[in-house]
Amino acid sequence: MRLLAFTPIDVDDAELRRRQERYDQLAPETVSVELRNIGAVAPSALDTEEEIRASEKVLAEAFRTVDPTGFDGFLPDCVLDPCAEQADSFARPLYGLSRLTASFFLSQGLHVGALARNEAIAAELDSRLASYDIIADPTKVLGLDVADIADSQAWGRAVAGRAASMTCDVAINACSAVELTDPPVRPLVVDPTAIALQLLGLQSRWVTSG
Repeated sequence: MRLLAFTPIDVDDAELRRRQERYDQLAPETVSVELRNIGAVAPSALDTEEEIRASEKVLAEAFRTVDPTGFDGFLPDCVLDPCAEQADSFARPLYGLSRLTASFFLSQGLHVGALARNEAIAAELDSRLASYDIIADPTKVLGLDVADIADSQAWGRAVAGRAASMTCDVAINACSAVELTDPPVRPLVVDPTAIALQLLGLQSRWVTSG
């Protein structure tokens, strides 16, 4: 399975390489991800609802107009699963990191929650999960800046502090590009990118074997 991903924000070359390397490391052998920067037409951070809407608009246009040749699916590089409601207008299936992750753990009878960088992302994630009819705890806010996405130590400290007050079984670390270091196990804090890619790997093996 070959997936095309776009970043939800405009990133520099170093950050694009870091994110691509994460996909290369996390993807199972039956899945590959090509990540492209969405470019300066998108905001450089998702700090407000307006920036989230602007990012989603640009991503929808990118997926709708890109040449899909050679790709089996599209993957927004974002836990907010942008464009999910527009998936029928794209030439390839659109996969959502949070939908795959939350649905998997809920199917095991586990209680799900999430941790997000700021209030705007938390509110959007709650809305997105509700649109899937996924019952989850309100997302906890970490109070971090966009620069902290690449700072695994700062992110890890914030996650450990907020997770201690959560009562869910599984907490989604609501950023597609964060490298979790020593994540809490009560609740179990999970990387949605890693979980989603593993699930897509299972799908790819089933399709190939069939």
